[in-house]
Amino acid sequence: MATTLNSTHLTVKSGTSWTDAWQRCLAVAPEAFRDDRVLNLWNAAWQADGRALPATSPVDGSPIAGPPRLDRATAQQAVRASLDQHRAWRHVPLDERRARVAATLDALTQHRELLALLLVWEIGKPWRLAQADVDRAIDGVRWYVDGIEPMVAGRAPLDGPVSNIASWNYPMSVLVHAMLVQALAGNAVIAKTPTDGGVACLTLACALAAREGIPVTLVSGSGGELSEALVKAPEIGCVSFVGGRDTGAAVATAVADLGKRHVLEQEGLNTWGIWNYSDWDALTAVIPKLFDYGKQRCTAYPRFVVQRELFDEFLAAYLLAVRTLRVGHPLAVEHPDDPYPALDFGPVINAAKAKELHDQVAEAINRGAVPLHRGSLSQARFLPGQDTSAYVHPVTLLNPPPSSPLHHAEPFGPVDTIVLVDTEAELLAAMNASNGALVATLSTDDRETFDRLVPQIRAFKVGHGKPRSRGDRDELFGGFGASWRGAFVGGDLLVRAVTQGPAGERLPGNFPEYQLMP
Repeated sequence: MATTLNSTHLTVKSGTSWTDAWQRCLAVAPEAFRDDRVLNLWNAAWQADGRALPATSPVDGSPIAGPPRLDRATAQQAVRASLDQHRAWRHVPLDERRARVAATLDALTQHRELLALLLVWEIGKPWRLAQADVDRAIDGVRWYVDGIEPMVAGRAPLDGPVSNIASWNYPMSVLVHAMLVQALAGNAVIAKTPTDGGVACLTLACALAAREGIPVTLVSGSGGELSEALVKAPEIGCVSFVGGRDTGAAVATAVADLGKRHVLEQEGLNTWGIWNYSDWDALTAVIPKLFDYGKQRCTAYPRFVVQRELFDEFLAAYLLAVRTLRVGHPLAVEHPDDPYPALDFGPVINAAKAKELHDQVAEAINRGAVPLHRGSLSQARFLPGQDTSAYVHPVTLLNPPPSSPLHHAEPFGPVDTIVLVDTEAELLAAMNASNGALVATLSTDDRETFDRLVPQIRAFKVGHGKPRSRGDRDELFGGFGASWRGAFVGGDLLVRAVTQGPAGERLPGNFPEYQLMP
């Protein structure tokens, strides 16, 4: 067990222990929680099936609830039951669907602090970011509730339920948000709990939705075991996937072969270019925000592509910011009733991921990368003697070797890499290193240069000196190249992706047979 060298005497904030959170779950939704496990939800009932696996919190390595993993046959039963729900729900009038989704949002709002606390323990989010994840889900779906009529005008629900397979990093603002909008549009919805965390938070959210009559199915299991049911089953009307490229490629092949509607958001190396730039104070101000949640987000910026002659000024501005980052236990306070600590990030998702990142950094340095910054345990806030094996402190490397995964792939952790370039052609090649990305940013003083280079950057959204995000409400979202397959989402495109329109309709997105921008 790795332990901190920090001797500061801290304690867990009063009322925020995992035991406190679990007891509150038992009181709020006793139908979905047992003394020592969560249940699966299918066929409109909570089922005590599946093999509950042990799990630990990335925060301190302590035991928490694990996913009750179903086998393939039971998952197929769940999908067939969801189709029955779908066939009934698609005929429920829009006003009633909207009322039930609105009631679900009211219930989520009532229990927002408990949902956020579960996110802290299950996936290590600092309190501020955990609350933001919950609030973005609620506020985002309310926007659809208020404006759904024109979005579904002339459109019909799909022939089968929507199957959602999402990564662990945004259980509420991505997964629950998508599920409730899909249901609002007239579809039954299925979700697989992420393997790495978030099962209790999702269970509570789905319990609140199920009480309002939303046709939701929540199951756990390995992707390989459940893919036959959740991806390939003929009952499924659409597959919505958020995750890595390797898994996404397998899903993409399956849905393409079946001609099935799909939304596949995959990783890409989002890059930040620096070219003929001088506003270093603005860059220093934004760098800490780029480390939110330890860069464990699909729109994180782990790669800076910097004009060589500006490198000294860039480095001074960058290091001034990165040295201010606050890392530690998300619930550790000096006195039990103190406010939650203000942190930029806590642990990564688990100790195995932390080891992977440490190993990749060490290997890159051994092969020639230059370490420019490495954070220290002594700068972090931890409980005395706590397990810190899932924590990775900020690392910045110059010129990772081409043989390193850090050269071409998203690390999904607080590891930045910097590549130096001398020409615009080199700048563009380095910014397009991963064959497509979700977002990118170019910092340049000259607007004409920005407008000329942006069309050659292979990212769905490109910011001018500012980060881009997935977006909320009416902001569209997608990806170029291998970072996205299927229909784009955001705004009314999310509704169009999970409904049927006129015959011959071509949805905006990246499809095997065409690419269509909004």
